[in-house]
Amino acid sequence: MSFRIVVLAKQVPDTRNVGKDAMKADGTVNRAALPAIYNPEDLNALEMALQIKKMRNDVEVIILTMGPPRAAEIIRESIYRGADKGYLITDRKFAGSDTLATSYAISLAIKKLAPYHLVISGRQAIDGDTAQVGPQAAEKLGIPQITYAEELLEVDENHIVIKRRLERGIEVVKSPLPALITVHSSAPDCRARNAKLLMKYKHARTVTELQEETRDYTELYNKRPYLQIDEWTVADLDADVEMLGLSGSPTKVKKIENVVLQQKDSVLLTDSDKDIELLIKELLSTHIIG
Repeated sequence: MSFRIVVLAKQVPDTRNVGKDAMKADGTVNRAALPAIYNPEDLNALEMALQIKKMRNDVEVIILTMGPPRAAEIIRESIYRGADKGYLITDRKFAGSDTLATSYAISLAIKKLAPYHLVISGRQAIDGDTAQVGPQAAEKLGIPQITYAEELLEVDENHIVIKRRLERGIEVVKSPLPALITVHSSAPDCRARNAKLLMKYKHARTVTELQEETRDYTELYNKRPYLQIDEWTVADLDADVEMLGLSGSPTKVKKIENVVLQQKDSVLLTDSDKDIELLIKELLSTHIIG
């Protein structure tokens, strides 16, 4: 049996380009208004999986992502960097899922991929910053978890040793396998695309994407079945619909505020006591501090 690693990756809106249309009236993110990118810490997670693949000759790295059909781009991007294959969890019934509903769907998909040795994900996604999906999935799977992973130290068939990055230092943890690991942004950056893999898999598509293509790829995919990216729906996961989407999401947005910074004036301060005193008074009077 191969050493199977499942990497959880997510396509997220680029929160560095948030505008006035970034949120919908119901409190959900307007993903259509923002460019989609690979969640940064999930790239760190992918790199950790690829490091293990380099250490051993029996490793299979599988990408698992949940989202709309366009999220298949995350799978292609992962394969270009060295992942072996990927699965897209997609269904309109997943829309509006919070971390609890998302971790439920993901845990079902991971069980479908069993047996596995490791599940690796980024610590958190930049569109929510909750850091909850990984740990919640581990609880639903009934496996140990290591969070804030920074460096892979050792791994064998039964155990893994990880260095964790904590607020005031580091910690080395040894865990039995299978286990789930969430990776910190201080972990090594993901390697660049491999040109040969890019050329080999650039036409990889899901069934949904094939239906939207204007060219006829039928003959190509019959000859090269490795170019087909699998899609899993609610039915494929045998999921309880009531535990998905808005009905399965206890998290509710109470209020949304758009903060627009309009002040453009700047003040040049020296290190004199007078300037420092003026700065403190200004911060207090505007309630920035105090």
